[in-house]
Amino acid sequence: MNPWNSITLLSYAKIKNLQNERLRSFINNHVYPFSPYYRKLFDDHKINPKHIRSTKDLKYIPLTSKLDFIVKDNPQKYRDFVLQPDQDKIRKFWPKNKLLKLALQALVKGEASIQETLSQEYRPIFMTFTTGTTNSPVPFLYSRYDLNNLKLSGNRMVSLFNIQPDQRIMNIFPFAPHLAFWQTFFGALEADVFALSTGGGKVMGTEGNLTALVRIKPSVILGVPSYIYHLLRLAQERKQDLSFLKNIVLGAAKVTVPYKQKLAEMLKDCGAQEVFIFGTYGFTEARSAWAECPTQNHISSGYHLYPDKEIFEIIDPATGQVKGEGEDGELVYTALDSRASVVLRYRTGDFVQGGITHGPCPHCGRMTLRLSNDISRLSDTRDFNFSKIKGTLVNLSHFEEVLNDIADIDEWQIEIRKHNNDPFDSDELVIYITPKKPVNESSFTQMVKDKIISATEVGPNEIKLIPLDEMVRRLELETANKEKRILDIRPQG
Repeated sequence: MNPWNSITLLSYAKIKNLQNERLRSFINNHVYPFSPYYRKLFDDHKINPKHIRSTKDLKYIPLTSKLDFIVKDNPQKYRDFVLQPDQDKIRKFWPKNKLLKLALQALVKGEASIQETLSQEYRPIFMTFTTGTTNSPVPFLYSRYDLNNLKLSGNRMVSLFNIQPDQRIMNIFPFAPHLAFWQTFFGALEADVFALSTGGGKVMGTEGNLTALVRIKPSVILGVPSYIYHLLRLAQERKQDLSFLKNIVLGAAKVTVPYKQKLAEMLKDCGAQEVFIFGTYGFTEARSAWAECPTQNHISSGYHLYPDKEIFEIIDPATGQVKGEGEDGELVYTALDSRASVVLRYRTGDFVQGGITHGPCPHCGRMTLRLSNDISRLSDTRDFNFSKIKGTLVNLSHFEEVLNDIADIDEWQIEIRKHNNDPFDSDELVIYITPKKPVNESSFTQMVKDKIISATEVGPNEIKLIPLDEMVRRLELETANKEKRILDIRPQG
């Protein structure tokens, strides 16, 4: 049986036993011996790595955040999170059975083979970056071992989506040193499935992507929700036949059920009657992504996790206290099988409503842990997704949730500015909207205004209805790696 299939059948008790065993080995054989950052952290807090025996003991390890990577007078701080083995550390920390294995290898294959083995496992050869929307981009490095894990997680998603070897994939994620593009690229490679990576609108342009889509006829397309929507809208306008599409996989942004339903209606107009639309979740620090399984009516199954590769905790963001199954809180990540860049108890800054659950998935039956898809950014010193507008602290993701879920809205953009561009004058909130069809402007804008006020307690100064071509330019859908959805152009006083 495929090892991944075996893991998806494990009971919760066996999953915890597997994680406990791997955690002990990972910390004592890799992290404490070879990580400059965590070696110092453990020593400063007088933590004996041998005392970390189970997931319950993680609470004794201080939390890590993105701020630990960003030190103004040390731009190379990220290197402290990279495992750095050498012969002295290996002799000092590795158990006798691992040292004996190396000695036998040297005897049979020569001393040079040991260096090659260690190089393949630990030496960084690849890099991606955090997106840098709120702080400076932070690099995360991969060894060949990590790239194999990236392929593995991608292959697991291919299995989850039930993509067959004779199907075709079209990867429309922006070509950039970011996780989404490369997770898709390496996942398709590992699954031995044909894939065309277009690089998104910035590389081939929307016309090029649409031409490739119609010509290649992939069963699966993957990309950023806003750009996939833009591409399918153009196909719908031109009455293109997309009956060959079976799966749409969306990443790098939150995907709601109403948003999926919008896409499904567009696809039906193009002849694609039974299409599964999946949301995915990933972040650079984990160097991995997770996905939903197929469901009816476009509801979310939750993201199926890889318990052999990571441990997730849900904590109270204010106190750090670990929460129970299904409880709300901030998501914290601990690697179990990484090399190169490694993080333990990393605060993602993502708040999860519904937390983590276990037991058989009601949709596919897999026993792996599942993360709720109801995820939003926290307001703290690590992220500025909250902004004060007109004196009210507003979660900007609430704008996105409201506007994406209104069926008659095709595209939208929010602009936060100062009256007369004066940094000392009052805030102004302007919402630009492209309706899907002709609307009564007065009643439509009032409906939008009421929903915005209900969700955010802030009323827009103006709602402007603009044509689609102007909106596409404003959002930079075809020129930027990520659309300019919410613009805060207030000058600083």
